[in-house]
Amino acid sequence: MIYTPFLFFSGIHLASSFSILPHTYSATSSCFRPITFLSSTSNSENNSTSIDVSDLNITLDDLKKPIPKEMLYETFKLAGYQSTSRIPNVDDEGCYWVENENDLDVTLQIPGLRGQPAASLSVLFSTTTVSITAFGRVVYSVIQMGFSDPDDCSFITEDGEGMVPVIQMNIKKRDVGERWGGFILDVGEDSIL
Repeated sequence: MIYTPFLFFSGIHLASSFSILPHTYSATSSCFRPITFLSSTSNSENNSTSIDVSDLNITLDDLKKPIPKEMLYETFKLAGYQSTSRIPNVDDEGCYWVENENDLDVTLQIPGLRGQPAASLSVLFSTTTVSITAFGRVVYSVIQMGFSDPDDCSFITEDGEGMVPVIQMNIKKRDVGERWGGFILDVGEDSIL
């Protein structure tokens, strides 16, 4: 889990001495030592103030345990931009996605659809792909990062700025709780845009 090291270092931070003065971090080559907080006075003596955190009942073994999935999904959402282009060096950020535990909300603004009326567009869902049609012909498709439940997916289209239509989709995950980490795995080879 990506959060385990964060919690581990947070635990070391909690278990070490605290002070309102600047601190220094130190580490050996074999392991991290607790963080110590040093203060300097005019007569070059070091004073430190510590707070006992033993009442938190946290051990280092507790900090190494993975965070339960339920806790992550209730508190964290993933979101990001991806390119809709098949050209490797082009990053148009035409796909904005927000991932939740059960689904993804995806907004597509594909520059190649400029001038197409939103009413002429439709979306075909399958377990692993999404295809965009214009006037009934597939003009763009993507392979998804995970498996979806096509019967529970939905979409709406609307006209956007610069005559680039906006396609908003809700993709229901087949395996609830699985993290995709994005929407587009690859742009389909049948895309004519």
